[in-house]
Amino acid sequence: MFPPRISYLAAIAVLCGSVAIGAEPTAKTAALDNWGQWRGPLATGEAPQGNPPLTWDEADGTNIRWKTEIPGRGLSTPVVWGDRVFLTTAIPFGEALPPKPSTAPGNHDNLSVTHRHKFVALAMERASGKILWQQTLREGLPQEQGHHTASLASNSPVTDGEHVFAFFGSFGLYCLDVKGKLIWKADFGAMQSLHGHGEGSSPALHGETLIINWDHEGKSFAVALNKRTGKERWRVERNEVTSWSSPIITLHDGKPQVIISGTSRIRGYDLDHGKVLWECGGLSSNIVASPVAGDGMVFAGSSYDKRALMGILLDGAKGDITGSKQIAWNRFRGTPYVPSPLLYDGSLYFLTHYQGILSRVDARTGEDTPGSFRLTGISNVYASPVAAAGRIYVTDLDGTTIVLSRGEIPRNLALNHLSEPVSASPAIAGKQMFLRGEKHLYCLEEK
Repeated sequence: MFPPRISYLAAIAVLCGSVAIGAEPTAKTAALDNWGQWRGPLATGEAPQGNPPLTWDEADGTNIRWKTEIPGRGLSTPVVWGDRVFLTTAIPFGEALPPKPSTAPGNHDNLSVTHRHKFVALAMERASGKILWQQTLREGLPQEQGHHTASLASNSPVTDGEHVFAFFGSFGLYCLDVKGKLIWKADFGAMQSLHGHGEGSSPALHGETLIINWDHEGKSFAVALNKRTGKERWRVERNEVTSWSSPIITLHDGKPQVIISGTSRIRGYDLDHGKVLWECGGLSSNIVASPVAGDGMVFAGSSYDKRALMGILLDGAKGDITGSKQIAWNRFRGTPYVPSPLLYDGSLYFLTHYQGILSRVDARTGEDTPGSFRLTGISNVYASPVAAAGRIYVTDLDGTTIVLSRGEIPRNLALNHLSEPVSASPAIAGKQMFLRGEKHLYCLEEK
């Protein structure tokens, strides 16, 4: 088994690089108390200092601290730092236009473009849900609207408590301060996603470096930028087609690696120079789930044209490790598609495809204990599972959240309901959980 809560010293070392140079040690480790990126401070789905409520109910207001309407539409996860919550959205405006269907090859279930949009970042007061500022960063007519389960603001923002990085893919990357002032912006051109299904990869931040994954049906690449200036540090081509997976950054032997899942390969890059350190084949096409890492291992999975999930040992990983002893274990059933895995207390939790069927395996060995089981009251799941205070939270598209106990045989602890659909992954900070519904952002806290 892993050490409890997965190598905190290494995790804190990663997080320490994500705050301002010269910050006090207490400020550096404050990242553990916040939710600065879409998979949390460890990029695993865990809130190590979190203790959100076990139960809530919108019908009678139980443990609903506040509920704020969000203009426009977006599926990005909120990020939380200190007394503020940051969010992105896309707001249609102007006269309705003749519907423009997607022209992407193989498009299906896509929404037609009918309006110009404003691409917006906003900040909310954490205590009350009041919108403190709302910054329109760009206006434009999308080339396509995307799949009906997607949005024009699906890429989650990132914050280090000093900056907010709002990413809209084809509509640009923007760095703001926490008061909403624009510091710099970058444009990478137009992205063409597979089947026109939209964009969704979120940035990753370590120290002074911001990482973007740009996998699409054109020329794919990964790029590293200076977080203060937006200047490119490096850019490397990727032999990849569309993916929606977000990069993660992990420390191994004291050095940070960028890890990105892709159809052809999952790869580990040197953060300083962009050199490929190792690569491994074996995943499916249509990569959506992001990898997770902890205690010297990386876990990556997919589920589209085939099922694949693997545990990769970083110690000794060099060059092409496909089929080598660096692959500690493989799994070919019940693997994740849309929701990313959760790594928590030495166990890997993941959903089958995007159904309400959960598996728990020993992260070190891949041993399946107790086996997959159906979650009572949960159906289709697009949000990634999260964990805190010995509990696992899984939210489905109907806005229902099941809470499970941590342990070899997870027990159902609660089933909670909101009144609107939820696709965005939850965020946890302190005693609060933030859930973004179709129209509102909810702050859940025990009263």
